[in-house]
Amino acid sequence: MASTSDIRNGFCFEFNHDVYTVIEFLHVKPGKGPAFVRTKIKSLTSGKVVDPTFPSGHKLEEVRVERRKFQYLYEDEAGYNFMDNESYDQLNFDSKLMDNARFLKEGMEIEVLFHADKNTPLSVELPMSVVYEVTYTESAVAGNTSTNAMKDATIETGTTVKVPLFINIGDKIKVNTNTGEYSERVKQ
Repeated sequence: MASTSDIRNGFCFEFNHDVYTVIEFLHVKPGKGPAFVRTKIKSLTSGKVVDPTFPSGHKLEEVRVERRKFQYLYEDEAGYNFMDNESYDQLNFDSKLMDNARFLKEGMEIEVLFHADKNTPLSVELPMSVVYEVTYTESAVAGNTSTNAMKDATIETGTTVKVPLFINIGDKIKVNTNTGEYSERVKQ
């Protein structure tokens, strides 16, 4: 049993007959009244995000999770298919349970969270940032703007990302997979 003092980002626990992970949290000690913890949590089974508040000292049922490395293979009508790097077992994951599936590219190594006691997959985590090749973007006209303007660029997965005007077709860029934002241009 864990308490509210154990809450941190990535902490997994059972809440309302489901498994949740903490996205954000804030310990609040008001001037009047008892302390509490304001949280933003995400269901690992349905992807739903809720904002519950727990009184200080509230007991939580912690869920042990294991992280295992998998390789992304392909997408079909059943969902996304991954292969375990150690046992070569294949795992199919429903597309509704993945927030950032648009950033998956063939052969990419990802982590799958498993419920340690039940040995069931809970969620898929992509690397924080990944390098992609720009397959299409409009060319920019010099002197077109007075501030740092952005334009649309299509990356190799077919996803559109906002990039600075100096990015051209064939450039490699680093993209944050959580926010979907351009990070930097990568030199070959």
